[in-house]
Amino acid sequence: MTFYEARAQRTKPFLKDRFGMFIHWGLYAIPARGEWVRSFEHISNEDYQQYFDEFNPVHYDPKAWAKLARQAGMKYAVMTTKHHDGFCLFDSQYTNYTAMNTPAGRDLVREYVDAFRAEGIKVGFYYSLIDWHHPDYPAYGDRIHPMRDNEAYKNRMENFDNYLAYMHNQVRELCENYGKIDIMWFDYSYDDMTGEKWEATKLIEMIRTLQPGIIIDNRLGASGDGGVGLEAEPPIYAGDFYSPEQIIPTEGVVDELDRPVPWEACMTLNDHWGYVALDKNYKTAQNVVHMLIECVSKGGNLLLNVGPTAKGEIPHESVAVLEKVGHWMHDNSASIYGCGKADFPKPEWGRYTQRGNILYAHIFERGVAAFRFDNLQGKVKKARLLRDGSELVLFEPWYSKYQQGAFVQLGTAELPDPMGTVVELELL
Repeated sequence: MTFYEARAQRTKPFLKDRFGMFIHWGLYAIPARGEWVRSFEHISNEDYQQYFDEFNPVHYDPKAWAKLARQAGMKYAVMTTKHHDGFCLFDSQYTNYTAMNTPAGRDLVREYVDAFRAEGIKVGFYYSLIDWHHPDYPAYGDRIHPMRDNEAYKNRMENFDNYLAYMHNQVRELCENYGKIDIMWFDYSYDDMTGEKWEATKLIEMIRTLQPGIIIDNRLGASGDGGVGLEAEPPIYAGDFYSPEQIIPTEGVVDELDRPVPWEACMTLNDHWGYVALDKNYKTAQNVVHMLIECVSKGGNLLLNVGPTAKGEIPHESVAVLEKVGHWMHDNSASIYGCGKADFPKPEWGRYTQRGNILYAHIFERGVAAFRFDNLQGKVKKARLLRDGSELVLFEPWYSKYQQGAFVQLGTAELPDPMGTVVELELL
């Protein structure tokens, strides 16, 4: 089986799910200035230690998180097991820098896994290839390390092989200790810290042995703005899906031979991944629904982030948005799950998604008079409003000789659902 065929087989269920929850959480929720706070503010291990000493998420309730994800229509989740600061939310025998040794005193990843599985949601692990806490990770002169300009680190003795062994051992723990894992989400490669610098082939082979059905992102060889995975013959560490960050590709993603590549856009709900107390610039539920529709219409998934607080709660603003998205998904999820690109060009009033001979028209703009579906004259057997199954009558208005298409009456001057009206069209 070729790389392309194996990747297509592994990602088939993933591309039916279409919608997932990203969870960025760790010590950085306490300073509440984002997950890159150590790098941006040049914070040393010693000064960052205060957050480790006080980390105690007293309101952490992963069952509530999982319930929220399920009600929002999310089919899978990915949580940070370790971010760039090196702090581990899971129990590891290779470091004391874990949640087990904070006032929290327990394996927070174990609770996440159990809670999300109980809700029928697939489980994914984010793991940072970078580690600003580990003594053998390059510091002075690195482009992003908090101590990159600190002269005291200039002559520090570092053994990168020691770090690689540490990193590989932790990935092995994640693959061995939590049952079936659906997604491994690495982050991130940069400059010369990419590909075989991480002993990426060896790492992939270990993961595939321990978790045969797992899917893996492409960031062993790429950052969020491009990289490996689009070659005609990709390296093994290209993984299973492309991972554009904070952007939705213009026309989806294809490789050098113009073959579709599985992809997932990871997006924030506000302007940050980790919790930022002052960031109230939240997207609306309509924004989220439209992002999701756009991803599916281009053959991709949406991984939408939440950044829990230091107390372990998903911010109220995020909860409110996801609850509204959940109401829309309850009525319209058939136009998302298992759907993909349509056989028709993008219409001017919104987008299409399609599954087999069922075409879903996602209408964002009402227009005037009867509603027209271009290029569909004589091709539609039935039309219904998806949210309630009510029939929409197909007819031919007097002006159809001037404007070709299939026509229905929506019955109201405004859209039936301003968040995103979906018409289900059964094609002949």
